[in-house]
Amino acid sequence: MLLRPILTSILLLAPLCSGLGLAQAAAPARVKVAQDDVLLEMSQAFRQGDRKRLSALLPRAQGHLLEPWAAYWELRARLDTASASEVREFFRRYAGTYQEDRLRNDWLLVLGQRRDAAGFADELSRYRMNDDREVRCYAVGLAADLPSAEGVSEIRRLWLAQREADEGCQFAAQRLHAAGRLTDQDVWRKARLALENNRTKAARQAVDLVVADAAKTVDEVISSPSRYLAKRVVATGRTREWVTLALVRLAASDPEQAASLLENHWSVHLTPEQRSWAWGAIGRQAAQRLSPEASDHFAKARSSDLGDEHLAWKTRAALRLGRWREVQAAIVSMSPEARKDSTWVYWLARAQLHTAKSESERAEPLRALQSIAGMRGFYEQLAQEELGQKIVLPERPESPTAEEREAARQNPGLQRALAAVALGLRSDGVREWNYTTNLHQRGGMGDRELLAAAELACEREVWDRCINTSERTRSLVDVAQRFPTPHRDAVLSRAQQIGLDPAYVYGLIRQESRFVMDAQSGVGASGLMQVMPPTARWTARKIGLTDFKPHQLTDRDTNIAIGTGYLKLVLDDFAGSMPLAAAAYNAGPSRPRSWRGQSGAPTLEAAIWAENVPFSETRDYVKKVLANTTVYAALLSGQPQSLKARLGQVGPRGGDAPEPLPDLP
Repeated sequence: MLLRPILTSILLLAPLCSGLGLAQAAAPARVKVAQDDVLLEMSQAFRQGDRKRLSALLPRAQGHLLEPWAAYWELRARLDTASASEVREFFRRYAGTYQEDRLRNDWLLVLGQRRDAAGFADELSRYRMNDDREVRCYAVGLAADLPSAEGVSEIRRLWLAQREADEGCQFAAQRLHAAGRLTDQDVWRKARLALENNRTKAARQAVDLVVADAAKTVDEVISSPSRYLAKRVVATGRTREWVTLALVRLAASDPEQAASLLENHWSVHLTPEQRSWAWGAIGRQAAQRLSPEASDHFAKARSSDLGDEHLAWKTRAALRLGRWREVQAAIVSMSPEARKDSTWVYWLARAQLHTAKSESERAEPLRALQSIAGMRGFYEQLAQEELGQKIVLPERPESPTAEEREAARQNPGLQRALAAVALGLRSDGVREWNYTTNLHQRGGMGDRELLAAAELACEREVWDRCINTSERTRSLVDVAQRFPTPHRDAVLSRAQQIGLDPAYVYGLIRQESRFVMDAQSGVGASGLMQVMPPTARWTARKIGLTDFKPHQLTDRDTNIAIGTGYLKLVLDDFAGSMPLAAAAYNAGPSRPRSWRGQSGAPTLEAAIWAENVPFSETRDYVKKVLANTTVYAALLSGQPQSLKARLGQVGPRGGDAPEPLPDLP
């Protein structure tokens, strides 16, 4: 954000300076500022879909470093009516840029919608990004020949996993289903998955593949599953699938009612696979409510019929109850892809170690822990400690050479990305930076280049790209880049003043904002510590910050004072438990209080408690904040650290606890 104030200052000073030379030198700056304003206006016009304004402004952006963005916005806004020659001219003029490949991605979607197989195939061969699910689906739908079994398997996986309905993957699914490469069972599975995740449009789209004129039944199953099930329709053939969908849908709002209906009536009418899936959906919902009945529901399903999300929650429910053999059985039943996740590598190894009866039986789980052990993440750190080793930082790699630094500075994509961020076009700059540095792109950067690019971002104080880029290295790990300490004096002073561990503060800021000073969330949280205005007002009163106004949240020291003040309040409210306080900071204090369980509930390892947090965002947040904290503690102290010591245990709140903190927006 420094570029425009500097340039504006030059313009203001120029008339005051004697001599023609300085005034002439200011002229390019004046043009640059004017073009900056044009870029900002074009960005706004693009968001508003104002095609005429974009076309009128484009000539004034020519010659600007960010001209490729201006040209992209103008053509993208009218891509549905643009000629192929216009598109090809854009590709030629901006060859090799992110904007070229971004527009090619968009153009491929247009060609797919038009069913232009020849044009699509021609452009696909030049598509470098190659990461758009819908483009990959169109490639299957438009190809002259059906893909191999491996290709069909990939499309099936993409289609089953898609979060929202899209035309491209529906088109591919229609073709594969018509050719017998996707079965009716695949289609109903897709509908079940969609309803379990409240993606009703995707569920409707899936059912359309196998049932004509099904809108009325779909509407009833989605809007009133209990009423549909109360009809006690004859469950034969396709009707069984409707019943299964209705049970899945009902489980989302009332798992116990769904369990009662399944147990007392529908169980005998469904196939074993349908019955298992329904119990899996019920078990998942019960587990997310931390119900002790969840494991009993899962026990009525065959694991081989369940999806990975069912099995993940079956594992979590078994962990809460200390049923290690059930943990092991559930993880073993997951797909090979799911089992590769460090979460399940760790818990499978723990379960195997818990049930091992000899040293030979311990060998395999110990090797599994060794395969993930390190400082990179939550379960990687826990694996290292399970092997008897504290968390230590790797030796810092050799700094980038002068030549490597210069190559990063001269990289056109990085230049444009930094210029966009400086101009306030952060999301555009981030996308171009990621594209330029992505290891998965053809010709992408190696570790040394990534370290140099990360260093450049650090120098410019674009901390989120510094962290993100450094995290992409595979063999060279620069912990200081991945875990920077901006505003060090302010953070350490404030943490010491109120008795907070500065590593915990840094761990939370890194997760909240990546040190982006002007970060704004979609719900209105602001600044380094992402504080909501109502929370800020309440905290300001609690900590004695007089005359606070919400606009002050953009001030660094005020944001740190209020964010750390609130963190200290929730930490004290939860008796110093870092996992519980992190959950409270993210989701409000009442939720982690309820997640602790009622009086008499078992005391759990905090890692088991964290893995059972029902909200995926908060679950991920707690784990990342605590892993971050452990690394920052090693950085700040220079000493080996323990994540397990910070986690501790989590049990129900005592009856003599003080008045709990309220939830705030």
